[in-house]
Amino acid sequence: MTIYIEGHTYHYEMENLVRLFYPNEKITVTNESPDEYVKPYIFTSLGKENGRIAISVTIETECFSETDTVKIDNFTDDVDKTCEREMAVCLYDLLCRCTGKTQPWGILTGVRPIKLFRRLSEQYGEEYAKSYFTEKLKVSKEKTDLSAVTEQHERKILALSTDKSFSLYVSIPFCPSRCAYCSFVSQTVEKAGRLIGQYFELLCKEIEYTAKIVKKKALRLESVYIGGGTPTTLSAVQLSKLISVIKENFDLSTCREFTVEAGRPDTIDEEKLKAIYEGGIDRISINPQTLNDDVLKVIGRRHSAQETINAYRLAEETGFRHINMDLIAGLPTERTESFKSTLDRICELSPASITVHTLALKRSSRLTMEGKGISTDSGENAAAMLEYCEKKLTACGYHPYYLYRQSRMEGNLENVGWSKEGFDGIYNVFVMDETHTIIGCGAGAVTKLKVPGSESLTRIFNYKYPYEYINGFDEMLKRKDQVTAFYDELS
Repeated sequence: MTIYIEGHTYHYEMENLVRLFYPNEKITVTNESPDEYVKPYIFTSLGKENGRIAISVTIETECFSETDTVKIDNFTDDVDKTCEREMAVCLYDLLCRCTGKTQPWGILTGVRPIKLFRRLSEQYGEEYAKSYFTEKLKVSKEKTDLSAVTEQHERKILALSTDKSFSLYVSIPFCPSRCAYCSFVSQTVEKAGRLIGQYFELLCKEIEYTAKIVKKKALRLESVYIGGGTPTTLSAVQLSKLISVIKENFDLSTCREFTVEAGRPDTIDEEKLKAIYEGGIDRISINPQTLNDDVLKVIGRRHSAQETINAYRLAEETGFRHINMDLIAGLPTERTESFKSTLDRICELSPASITVHTLALKRSSRLTMEGKGISTDSGENAAAMLEYCEKKLTACGYHPYYLYRQSRMEGNLENVGWSKEGFDGIYNVFVMDETHTIIGCGAGAVTKLKVPGSESLTRIFNYKYPYEYINGFDEMLKRKDQVTAFYDELS
């Protein structure tokens, strides 16, 4: 598929929109004149005509040939944004007719639809935001209503943040095995286990170094998240020490939430849970993804559904009140009825929060490398799964408190965090909304420095892989000095 561009710079938006309808095709974008003999192609044009801006979109395939045009002479907001949106709508309508498909999120291709919904609500009111989503952006009524409810819960959390607020992310980039859908920067214990000890010692030093910077700048810690990878690949002794290093070096008197992503049930035991609990951690995550043993094998998980349930009950017995559980809709070979059974069993356990992801086929995942593509059938299955989630979880007393989207998701759907009252995961909201500074420690971590009252972010990247982190540790610590320079400029 070739997309021809004439008279505008909306390359990125046009390509992303076409990719929603043709997710597995190679797409080329060019400024050259269209070759009418090479099909399929899409021609997008913007120009001035009789004092108006004229937008034209043509789609040519072997079985479809049609052109849409729109003229704009009354602008209600930024001219360039208006033109971009109108061209996207024009292209979207043609793609719907060409393929016979619609998209639940309409022309929206961004990661953070709730952020846009909130901005519209704050400026013009919630009803305007809803109508803008459905009429201007072609978002379905169901996803618009979900956005409105989610935004209401997010807003309460965002109000907790101040100009001096930040959250801390600590990366443990090791896993017992690599899941078939995974694209995170993590290493299997079999391949990189020998690095864990050295990595851990340097990580503790980075945390200490970072804490000194934070103290000098008098920043306010709101939340801590130890993620990965799978943090419980560490031993109980290491987990206990890691938590102690954080508590001894950072002022946790303002910290509202401290999460350890226990993650894989096959790494959880009583000793590790006690080490986490006795460290004062108030939130953990145990992530089954599915309770279908056959699907677990397909995705490379080395544990059973029963092990997940056992791990959850052990965590409850240890004393944890806030246990989150992650599920993935659209996993290979998972059917709708099987997924419903998983969710029903999870609801019987009644965790404080449940995060429902939709499978995203990232380029570096094993599934993608083995040739799995996005199909209409799998998208319809995933959509049915999420529809059941909304009904079931609402009936069980959960509400959506954060939502985000990714590229190459089955059905072009979304990820949603659901929780019972009082158990929203505030780090998830802060990081997804980019509310305040996130300071990252460990391999693959990214520090995002936020200018208060703006959308400006300055990023500082740690080395991706454990061996790079170890070999370049001194250089990486120097990068942390950029945090000092950033806050010096603000003061």
